Amino acid sequence: MSLNSILGSAASGLAAAQAGLRSVSNNIANVGVSGYARERVSLTTGVVSGQVSGVVVGEPTRVADRFLEANVYRRAGDYGRADVTAGYLDRLQSLLGQPGTASGLPARLDAVTASAVAMTGSQSSAQTVAVFTSDVQDAIDSMQQLQTDVDGLRGDVESEVGYSVDKINSLLKRIHDLNATVAQATGLGKNVGGAADQRMSAIEELSSLIAVNVREQPDGRVSIETANGGVLLDKRLRQLSYPNAGLGASQPIYPSIEIRFADDSGAMGAATGEKLDSAAVGGKLGGLLDLRDRALPAFSEQMGVLFSGLSEALNSVSNAGSTVPPPASLDGRQTGLVGSDRLGFTGAATFAVTKADGTLVAKTSIDFGAMPAGATIDDMVTAINAGLGGAATASFADGKLSIKANGAGNGVVVAQNEANPSARAGVGVSQYFGLNDMVRSDSSSLVPSGLTAGDAHGFATGETAQIVLRDATGRALTSYTISPTAGGTVGDLVSELNASPLGDFGDFSLDDRGRMRFEPAGALSGATLSVPSDSTDRFGTGRGFTAMLGLTGASSGLGDAQVRPEVLASPGKLPLARFQESAAVGAKALGAGDTRGATAFVDKLAGSLDLGKDGVTTIERFSSLLLGRTGLEASQAEDHLLDASARRDDAINRRDSFSGVNIDEELAQMVVLQNSYSAAARVISTASEMYDTLLNMV
Repeated sequence: MSLNSILGSAASGLAAAQAGLRSVSNNIANVGVSGYARERVSLTTGVVSGQVSGVVVGEPTRVADRFLEANVYRRAGDYGRADVTAGYLDRLQSLLGQPGTASGLPARLDAVTASAVAMTGSQSSAQTVAVFTSDVQDAIDSMQQLQTDVDGLRGDVESEVGYSVDKINSLLKRIHDLNATVAQATGLGKNVGGAADQRMSAIEELSSLIAVNVREQPDGRVSIETANGGVLLDKRLRQLSYPNAGLGASQPIYPSIEIRFADDSGAMGAATGEKLDSAAVGGKLGGLLDLRDRALPAFSEQMGVLFSGLSEALNSVSNAGSTVPPPASLDGRQTGLVGSDRLGFTGAATFAVTKADGTLVAKTSIDFGAMPAGATIDDMVTAINAGLGGAATASFADGKLSIKANGAGNGVVVAQNEANPSARAGVGVSQYFGLNDMVRSDSSSLVPSGLTAGDAHGFATGETAQIVLRDATGRALTSYTISPTAGGTVGDLVSELNASPLGDFGDFSLDDRGRMRFEPAGALSGATLSVPSDSTDRFGTGRGFTAMLGLTGASSGLGDAQVRPEVLASPGKLPLARFQESAAVGAKALGAGDTRGATAFVDKLAGSLDLGKDGVTTIERFSSLLLGRTGLEASQAEDHLLDASARRDDAINRRDSFSGVNIDEELAQMVVLQNSYSAAARVISTASEMYDTLLNMV
């Protein structure tokens, strides 16, 4: 080997050692930087004309494992979803109040039962009655406040959806810009470490917001897809378009998040046809969509069902009783019916007029089962007026039944026949029309409609109701806008729904109380319906499709419900006395000390109620299950967060243990490189001495 070759080899050794020392120094300088992947200099044997000729020094390369990095991305997405879910469910649980606290909903429901029991032990005590009516109002207020608070949570979730979309867009643009930098450096054979590290950190942050699949390309770029295959980034940038961004308000239905093409500046262009509309997108955004579209609305609907059961139980008892003295008139609530509608009652009821002291003036017992098969509500009104012989006047107008006593000091009483009580949709005639309700709501009839398939639906052409079907993850499967044809029947509505795209996912039917039921197909267990808009109006009564057929718990009327103001203001207005059906005209039919209604309140609150799709159960059991399930979901979400955090930390540790900087290892490498440098320098020194010797010889 010539001296020139020796010097060349030694010089390349010096260069290799220097390059290695620079990389070691850079690694040590970044030892505390999160996401930094250590560098190693690429060294190859130099060959010239088939002869080994020193070392060829390449560009520094990142020490990284793409599989370990991909695992970090997956775990970051799991953690992002678990974190936001646990946070909001904990807030929801806190709204219910701590167990045992007097301000929580469970305590307020318990107070209603306790004060009802107290009424049974205090004959005609105005104080205990006042406590009972006040406790009922407090329970309703608590449920309404919960609904308001849940709407507030949905608003907060919606705000975070907008913020998350904006953050995702900024990260996609940053990754796109870094892609260009990495691709250019790769093409020139330059070191891509710094840009690649920044890109990895950006992808990790992106993956915590939305679950992604990352694929490396030959030119050094990465392409990014959503968990369900929607392309977010390749050589062309894409951005998420969300019309609601920044609104942060609770609303019945939300638009989908569209993926759109974008130029390098981030300006959006045409839509790609792909959308993000369910929790399947994963990450924080998936958790937010699940909360907004499934978890929180489900809780609100169940609160509506709870209120429906409570109001039906209370009104059942109050409508079976009377005050002493009885009211001069009984004015019902809006039923959504018209006088020509089918009567539809079975059993019998007594309509009576008494004096202020309870002395019977007139009465008539109407056996609905004995009336003609085609009897209408107008026929019932005619029968009442004929039976009372002018002692009172009944009328039915604008969907409301009213009965007014004639004669100074007289009052009206409606009582169930004890042996064969009247019933339509499972409730008595007084309760169905709301003649003596304890709880009222302007937006709901508070009882099932009792409509059958053959009854006229009463909606006009052009009126519509939009129905949205979501699966168990909150993803909108399909929607349909029902458009009734004037003159059609309720059965026509059922047939239209079953023939619609909604019918592909389940079956619609009417139950025996006139409620619309939807039974999802077996594979869609947990699917739910919502009605974001409803412009229908049955015969101009103000009651629409949703309110009449009770398709969702949102039509319960909880929003504006209250104990009737006159009952709340005056304990004596609560109907606790029971009419003596066997009393003759001129005899006492009501007693001032009669509080049998108090015992009936206790029995009814403890009894089972038909809650439709939620089964037959007691109010106490349903409320316990609802509130207990909320607490359980919050606890499980916290456990999932702990697990997701541990898995994410483990994935990061594994990645960093492979690609991170180890000070001891770098110091050892530095010693090796220093020795290599010294050895190369020694070779150069020796070659120099040999040159000097040769020159001296000449």
